[in-house]
Amino acid sequence: MAIGAVLGRWHEIVGAEIGAHCVPESFDADTVLVRCDSTAWATQLRLITPQVLQRFEAELGVGVVKKLSVIGPAAPSWRKGGRSVRGRGPRDTYG
Repeated sequence: MAIGAVLGRWHEIVGAEIGAHCVPESFDADTVLVRCDSTAWATQLRLITPQVLQRFEAELGVGVVKKLSVIGPAAPSWRKGGRSVRGRGPRDTYG
């Protein structure tokens, strides 16, 4: 029931602006994993984590969420095709 409350009420608890840029991905035991759409938003959320945890405590009760794990956007994959070279590969072609 706590999982549904945390994930379902995310926008209500953190606000519309943070909710538009940071999305909860999972809730495990007492930790919420949050992915932000930019590193700037990830840094901002890390800075205000104590206030967000206080909001969770006020809305859902003590001990439901004890920790926020904030991650930035997923990095793009540079691997193209079925075969690839390990390491830096043949990039020295201009010398």
